[in-house]
Amino acid sequence: MAGSGIAVEATSDPVVPPAAGGRNSAGTVLRSAASIAWAVSAFETMTGLQASGTVDAALLGKLPQSNTITATYTITDKDVADLVPEIPTDYAEMAKLKFLGYTRVTEELGERFHMDEKLLLALNPSAQWVAGENVAVVDPGPNAEGKVARIEADKSDRQLRAYDASGRLLAAYPATIGSEDNPSPTGTHLVDAVVPMPNYTYNPDVNFKQGNNSEKLIIPPGPNGPVGSTWIDLTEPTFGIHGTPEPSKIDKTNSHGCVRLTNWDAEELAKMVEKGVPVEFID
Repeated sequence: MAGSGIAVEATSDPVVPPAAGGRNSAGTVLRSAASIAWAVSAFETMTGLQASGTVDAALLGKLPQSNTITATYTITDKDVADLVPEIPTDYAEMAKLKFLGYTRVTEELGERFHMDEKLLLALNPSAQWVAGENVAVVDPGPNAEGKVARIEADKSDRQLRAYDASGRLLAAYPATIGSEDNPSPTGTHLVDAVVPMPNYTYNPDVNFKQGNNSEKLIIPPGPNGPVGSTWIDLTEPTFGIHGTPEPSKIDKTNSHGCVRLTNWDAEELAKMVEKGVPVEFID
């Protein structure tokens, strides 16, 4: 829902019922359908409708009529020049690098235009992804704006919701919130700092152990770093709200206890929050 503050990643993956024999497992189908229903409910709440999670005439009437769904983008020399070589998955090797940027133009543009990379490829089957080439992209619309007064991290809905001081819903994002092995915090904690393009301190004595890495490491910044392009630190030690190098896995896999958003949603949220904003974790 472009420009609404409601995040639904544009994807080429169909939501098919299990009996249809599609690629998705039954669990993935249910999660995908639920994510759409939660996004619809959030949009209804933001536009003054009763939250039903159902697309109907009243909801369609609230959608901007002037917004285009797709746009044409010309790949620039900078888009190509900013790419980095393939990034290793091992943290010790990753720590030797200077910046964890995008490795493909399709990855770069997918994040810029809030798209699944597979959808971008499907829209441009003959593209060579070189500077000067025109490609079709999703038009995500303007970012949500406002001043966030409180945040809810809803574990059961796998959604993060941001409200202003009047209680108006400003934004709702699909989120990965902890796991059984690494649960997220309980109760309410405060935003302690907002850091764009953060590095990441890997400390197996405090968090988790990756592979054979038993020493503390400083992982360089970048959208493909472990916490993506944004870190919103919480007063609960070692926990935060952050981006991800794998947007397609948001609300489908587990995290190491933090609240994980797509990079673009984390960046949008970061511009609306400040130190002291309460974050309530809801079971």
